[in-house]
Amino acid sequence: MSDTYDVIILGAGSGGYACAFRAAELGLSVALVEKDKVGGTCLHRGCIPTKALLHAAEVADSAREGEQFGVKSSLSGIDMSGVNSYKDNVVARLYKGLQGLVKANKVTLIEGAGKLVAQDTVEVDGQRYQGRNIVLASGSYSKTLPGLELGGRVLTSTEAINLDYVPDRVVVLGGGVIGVEFASVWKSFGAEVTIVEALPHLVPNEDEFLSKQLERQFRKRKIAFKTGTKFTGVSQTADSVTISLENGEQIEADLLLVAVGRGPNTADLGYEENGITLDRGFVPTNDRLHTGVGNIYAVGDIVPGLQLAHRGFQQGIFVAEEIAGLHPPVIDETGIPRVTYCEPEVASVGLTEAQAKELYGEVQTTTYDLAGNGKSQILKTAGAIKLVKGGTGDDAPVVGVHMIGTRMGEQVGEAQLIYNWEALPADVANLVHAHPTQNEALGEAHLALAGKPLHSHG
Repeated sequence: MSDTYDVIILGAGSGGYACAFRAAELGLSVALVEKDKVGGTCLHRGCIPTKALLHAAEVADSAREGEQFGVKSSLSGIDMSGVNSYKDNVVARLYKGLQGLVKANKVTLIEGAGKLVAQDTVEVDGQRYQGRNIVLASGSYSKTLPGLELGGRVLTSTEAINLDYVPDRVVVLGGGVIGVEFASVWKSFGAEVTIVEALPHLVPNEDEFLSKQLERQFRKRKIAFKTGTKFTGVSQTADSVTISLENGEQIEADLLLVAVGRGPNTADLGYEENGITLDRGFVPTNDRLHTGVGNIYAVGDIVPGLQLAHRGFQQGIFVAEEIAGLHPPVIDETGIPRVTYCEPEVASVGLTEAQAKELYGEVQTTTYDLAGNGKSQILKTAGAIKLVKGGTGDDAPVVGVHMIGTRMGEQVGEAQLIYNWEALPADVANLVHAHPTQNEALGEAHLALAGKPLHSHG
């Protein structure tokens, strides 16, 4: 006999648990299947532990650089056991909270490796569970390159977050979000860091303006990077790794971090056998996140697009409401905020200038330098905000907001409202932004785009 639920969710990461909690709120019976821990990669091996490391790195920089603020401080060293204890305690508290929410929402947590065995059935350790609706939320894994074996001194972010020492020299393969965040951490901790990126710029998915700004700041921080450079191989001994590049150069280091992105975790889960189409391992869906098969939906990193925890979280809520018949509005993928938490932070939402030109033809942009922002000067950060307008007329909305600077990720909340509500520059220029805040810089950028710049510095 099989147990039957309104919704069975395969995977308890950000997308899976959000779907479970929202569906339970809406009165549906829910089973959440997870072979590891509720919270998934984001909580246990991704977003939360890496950002804890980044905060420890910020504290290290503050101690090292205190004299520029008139504070006589110095950095005597990094205690990785203490850093890891701090990081692990943050994760543990959040995990405990999630476990409590599973019980509070009366979600049935089924622990074990689940597999889709029919269009309405999931099997876990020999036990079958029937779902009137199935949600695939099986997440992602750290990818490597063909022929590049992981192990020893060649590691992924999963191992990197648990290192019990600070390496002297590190090569980071990949200049995307994960790569530049770890490069930033290790540099702050005192390591010599080199990033190798095959594409022409760091954070290549961002507006080129942000990429160039980040590269400038990384040069100042003495974080080395080689862009437009392909990796060809690695060899390792008991003491070091040697990385070979296509141009014949070799770099010796203590560790090689492979940060070339994340792949969809869909192999051997019964998806294709039950009619689900896979594209390079991803599960394509329509704009309502339906797979085209039965009552099967997919959310999170397995759905082509941005691999962000908050995207999966919102998709999980969307699918729960869709199943409950609430007909939620379709999620605009371009309206999902993006933040890279290195130093300086990179934050954006909407279209890059190149994407906007492709869509609108003629566009208008403005760039506001943080040199004109009081709070940014207090923080001693350099950076800028770039706005992209979808057209040149007064009735053209802001379609892209691109920001770089210390703590600028905190400004992406208003930025996503600007994009998603199709705000005009004049609309935002008329709002009162508190002084002195970095948020004020967002208002000043819109004043400039509305044709009335005030604190603009050349």
